[in-house]
Amino acid sequence: MYLIIFDVDGTLVDSQQTILQGLQVGFEAVGLPMPDRETALSIVGRSLDEAFLDLVGPEHSDKIPVMSGAYKEAKVSRRKEGLDLDPLYPGAREAIERLHARDDILLGIATGKAMRGVKHMLDTQDLHGRFVTIQTADTSPSKPHPDMVLRAMAETGADKSRTIMIGDTGFDMAMAKAAGTRALGVSWGYHDRDRLTSDGADRIIQTYAELDNALGDLLDFDKETM
Repeated sequence: MYLIIFDVDGTLVDSQQTILQGLQVGFEAVGLPMPDRETALSIVGRSLDEAFLDLVGPEHSDKIPVMSGAYKEAKVSRRKEGLDLDPLYPGAREAIERLHARDDILLGIATGKAMRGVKHMLDTQDLHGRFVTIQTADTSPSKPHPDMVLRAMAETGADKSRTIMIGDTGFDMAMAKAAGTRALGVSWGYHDRDRLTSDGADRIIQTYAELDNALGDLLDFDKETM
């Protein structure tokens, strides 16, 4: 059995606008200036507290609980209003359905989101039942710690030689390498190719149309049946 683990933000869904909105609320809550767009998005993939800490530095570590709390409250409020409907990237749904249909593949999620955020994504995108293991910031240390991937393998019984992590950031690549699995980078997210490569990507794809061939090459399974 093969285990294919997806990151969420920047890999499955384009959430940059809603993430920036939440970060802005967090910075406003403590009266600190919001960093520029590129800097702000560079932390996507990290768990919320660690993301804010990366952005403000240890000298403002005492402000992190307020910033994270404001971010979470804003997300809950906006979702109740039917907002924060992050779109799937082109080809993502088709790829998920195609892989899910195979009886030799299990799908998983490993994300810096909380489980509440993942459930919101699954609800709005009608993707419940596709992922047999979901690892979040609620129960694991922030990426690039390997715990999420290790937990996913333990829950599914998958061997590391048959497991791959798909993500858009160096955090995803480094997490996969630390867990002893393959790492597949996607170029449409928040870190560039150089960062993905330097942090351990075995391969990088430009679109979801390239996914099947990449998975077949890296995991050595039959691409003809995909």
